[in-house]
Amino acid sequence: MKKIPLETVKPYNPPAHFGMSALKLQGKEETGITQFWQGLSYFLPKGGAEMQYEAGSFGAEFEKTYFMVNGELTITDSSGESQILSEGDSIAIYPNEGRSVFNHTNKTATALVTISTN
Repeated sequence: MKKIPLETVKPYNPPAHFGMSALKLQGKEETGITQFWQGLSYFLPKGGAEMQYEAGSFGAEFEKTYFMVNGELTITDSSGESQILSEGDSIAIYPNEGRSVFNHTNKTATALVTISTN
């Protein structure tokens, strides 16, 4: 067991994101967890992420989930279908499935993001 106080977590800059701040909470470097990593993302008003397929450092074959802690985000897949996530909602993004993220509101949205690593 390893506790990670929020005050000690360092921000990171995910590719193709804008108007947001991300903190990596769990992962191999932070706690030795190897099956997934987890981050807390704060999306400012009009902040988001461009369409991505998790290529590069994560690989397109991995799964991802968003759990909305508060606020609202619009998640759009590569076919153009959008889902609005509000507090308490979650979404699964499957391997090789593209997605973009946007905060259309004037309130900061907070999401817990989990990504598989194998």
